[in-house]
Amino acid sequence: MDLMEKLTLLADSAKYDVACTSSGVDRPGGKGLGNAVAAGICHSFAADGRCISLLKVLLSNQCIYNCRYCVNRVSNDVPRAAFTPQELAEITLQFYRRNYIEGLFLSSGVLGSPDHTMELMIRALEILRHQHQFNGYIHAKAIPGASPALVEKLGLLADRMSINIELPSEDSLMRLAPNKTKEAILSPMDQVAKGMVENQRALTLYRHAPRFVPAGQSTQMIIGASPETDYQILRLASSLYRKYSLKRVFFSAYIPTASDTLLPALDTKPPLLREHRLYQADFLMRQYQFQAEEILSKDTPNFNPFLDPKCNWAVNHMDFFPVDVNKAPLEVLLRVPGIGPISARRIITARRSCALTLEGLKRLGVVLKRAQYFITVRGSTGLSPMGRERVVRALVDPKAIQFGMEQLSLFSPAPSIPAIEAGTPLEQALEEAVSCLVSNL
Repeated sequence: MDLMEKLTLLADSAKYDVACTSSGVDRPGGKGLGNAVAAGICHSFAADGRCISLLKVLLSNQCIYNCRYCVNRVSNDVPRAAFTPQELAEITLQFYRRNYIEGLFLSSGVLGSPDHTMELMIRALEILRHQHQFNGYIHAKAIPGASPALVEKLGLLADRMSINIELPSEDSLMRLAPNKTKEAILSPMDQVAKGMVENQRALTLYRHAPRFVPAGQSTQMIIGASPETDYQILRLASSLYRKYSLKRVFFSAYIPTASDTLLPALDTKPPLLREHRLYQADFLMRQYQFQAEEILSKDTPNFNPFLDPKCNWAVNHMDFFPVDVNKAPLEVLLRVPGIGPISARRIITARRSCALTLEGLKRLGVVLKRAQYFITVRGSTGLSPMGRERVVRALVDPKAIQFGMEQLSLFSPAPSIPAIEAGTPLEQALEEAVSCLVSNL
């Protein structure tokens, strides 16, 4: 098998690994080759609008494990290939020189053993970093079960590391990935978290100390392959952020690839809207100071398909509103639908000079179409003349109805979204959704 055939096969096998994220690290090129910028990696967009990409590929799709949900499991009859460390380094350099990429996202199946796989990954990165002085961004996925010494070596070569938690519960992990254990996943995650803290202390004493995972660590879990509720998943994500100082928890909607009694049927559609709602809730926890228990609970363990999590919280806590935008602190402003972290900080800065008006809020970036129902401006509010039904109607997400409550794939062509006309089935579905939501509040 030639190099191009390997690349085609192993790049396609890597598509199930989520890597769209900001890099979070600056590495100047200097005398070496390439550089890394904090703006982002892999189909991400910089503040100036640039799309920053990386080569996302597996070292090998050969695997000794038999995870039921994985297309590369040992029992699946698929074409297999593996790069040598030298081949992988050469491809990365060739892509970089052609200005195709700014970095590398490297993962792998378990080739022989976790330690052997990690040794091959480390060798590839050593060739890039030491032989070719490659300073581009590198995100590497550590192999659960590898020795702590190899995890440390990989962390000194990569900018970001991730160890996939795979599934939302230990029970599901035992049923669907019998070769993996919770301990084998969480131990290296804990090692990386502690290593980053120790590295920061070392850098305060000696600024030329080698940097260990400078862009932090992340993880990924599969959604929809096992029966956990959204509440369980969100609580797990919150716990991972708190215990291991993760930069991101990625959620991957399960795409049926195997016929198995323990998995959804092959004709089951990926839960893309559910994945989207989880990302929205995750953003509320990371940027809006929400707790997982505020977004969902044991009594309401799953997301509302018609309202995003922030709007759903707002319509269920109407006693919290209206909020006076000229007096409310930052943490209160962040609870208002239509006000994000940037616009909330702009409000606090601007109101020091003068009292804000609706027009002024609009210029600051506030989405008044949503916010007007939850705020007061100079004593006036959008809430008083209207009931809860009108508020819900303004907040409901028509896309959830128009596309069968399914979030479009990132890689699907985006069709135009026509307006919902009166008397059509879509309009009737919208009315039914609004009626149902209001009756349940």
